[in-house]
Amino acid sequence: MPFKEPLQATALRTGTLALVFGTVIFVASAHRIRWPVAVLLALWPALGGHWIELSFLNMVKPRLAPQRYLHTLARLVVWSVGGLAIALMMRATARTWSDTDIAWRMVWFGGPAFIAIELVVHAALAARGMPNFFDGRQ
Repeated sequence: MPFKEPLQATALRTGTLALVFGTVIFVASAHRIRWPVAVLLALWPALGGHWIELSFLNMVKPRLAPQRYLHTLARLVVWSVGGLAIALMMRATARTWSDTDIAWRMVWFGGPAFIAIELVVHAALAARGMPNFFDGRQ
């Protein structure tokens, strides 16, 4: 059975994350990036991350053998490639909508950074007793 979530719940969670982290980006940039652009930049990992995770759960995981180490390795690869794609999209958005550019060397941190973000998110899920990366239920 495919993993799905009501659109309203997804929109509320990812929108809230984008608003909060967009504000952090705005302040951290010393207001060089306009607030709406900062929110748009933050929406990439928030909403993009949701779609990356759904892609793993609904398209990759069902095609794998049941061994847990394969699921773990595949998820880390999907997160890494997805994080790189998100970083590229953030760079393109920053270049298009602001005078600020994200250096190419920073784009390469997209994969490891996204993995770190996902591990924190899944640790929070584990703390709440929900299915997560660490217990293998998701």
